[in-house]
Amino acid sequence: MKLSSPPSAASAANPPLNRGVTSAWNRIEEPMWQGSEADIRKGLPFNLLSPTWQMFLMGDGAPTRHLQLLTQSEISVDVVAMTPIGDSDDNAPSDINAIAAPRIRRQIFLRSQQTGEIFSHATSWWSEATMQKYLKDPSLPIWVSLNQKYTELYRDLKGIYKGHSPNLAEAFGYPEIDTYWGRHYLLWHGGEPITMIYEIYSPAIGKYLGSSSL
Repeated sequence: MKLSSPPSAASAANPPLNRGVTSAWNRIEEPMWQGSEADIRKGLPFNLLSPTWQMFLMGDGAPTRHLQLLTQSEISVDVVAMTPIGDSDDNAPSDINAIAAPRIRRQIFLRSQQTGEIFSHATSWWSEATMQKYLKDPSLPIWVSLNQKYTELYRDLKGIYKGHSPNLAEAFGYPEIDTYWGRHYLLWHGGEPITMIYEIYSPAIGKYLGSSSL
């Protein structure tokens, strides 16, 4: 799925609902390196991923909130698409099986309201019933929607990746850097997984976190 730029604020407030199943979502293609749950628990060598990046990518806090604190800017959610996929596994990590069908795939950019910089692209998968319950306004960050309901969450990190995602290069705006970090995880509430999220991070956050390796 080629993404050249995020949608306007108006379209983000009224996200498109794409009918029909498609496997067009962005992931790290043919990872140069990837890590498991065990690697995440143990931590990575600093020459692979610096301590500050590990705290950001392998911690259990809300990424939108972390970006807000790092950049001292409000973070906007630009909704690219919301696509019903039924009971398809959507060529997603196998942890999607923890999310009950029928499912909806949500694709977004996170960007600074102040500078317009794009910091990440995320794809999440929801059961239709769970989305209606917890994400009534898809244009809000997930943590904001859930905090409004005082929902306690557990972020269950499942995989971390380093590699290429060519479709995002133009959107991120760093043509000289074509290697990105990504991760996927389940969000749990009340002993039940409510969504699976796959995130890819822009080199733009290196301005705030420093180099991704030492």
